[in-house]
Amino acid sequence: MYEMNQKFSLLQANNNEPYLWTRDTGKEIREKLFDALDNIKRGEVVVIDFAGIKAFDFSFANELFGKTLLKMPVDYPGKFVIVENLTDYTRENLFNAISNLSLAIAEKKSNGAMSLLGKVHPVDEATFNLICQSAHPMTTNELVKLMDVKIQAMNERLSKLVDMGVIRRSRSLSQAGREQYEYTKIL
Repeated sequence: MYEMNQKFSLLQANNNEPYLWTRDTGKEIREKLFDALDNIKRGEVVVIDFAGIKAFDFSFANELFGKTLLKMPVDYPGKFVIVENLTDYTRENLFNAISNLSLAIAEKKSNGAMSLLGKVHPVDEATFNLICQSAHPMTTNELVKLMDVKIQAMNERLSKLVDMGVIRRSRSLSQAGREQYEYTKIL
């Protein structure tokens, strides 16, 4: 399993100022975040830490998170970003900012559980939750049986979650020796 991750403190990136305002600030911090992404390997995670952040505005969130999440699949394939230590207020603001762009991000809760934040269909969220709660990698066939859906529908859900960068996909061999994909949580 991938255990390597790098913390990215928003508070430190903003010179220990707990308020994040304007697109310009978002752009400056996004460049620092891209440097962090450049310095990790494929399969690793940058954990964006909100500890100490009291508030941010929509233009900051749009600039930092909107542009980062849109660039991840193209510029940083196989690398991940998640968020942690959100307050109720910062979670609501981030949810609104990325939902407006039809984006989502994985959030690590204080108890270690993972959840999705942003615009996500309930069936995709249920699939994500099942994968995150599993103690082992899950195959498409396992998920089909557990969720009682057709394989084509499950493949669409899994592809969407992988493209969003909120779950991992890796190749493996079935017991019969056939190549298959397995799905796991990011952290």
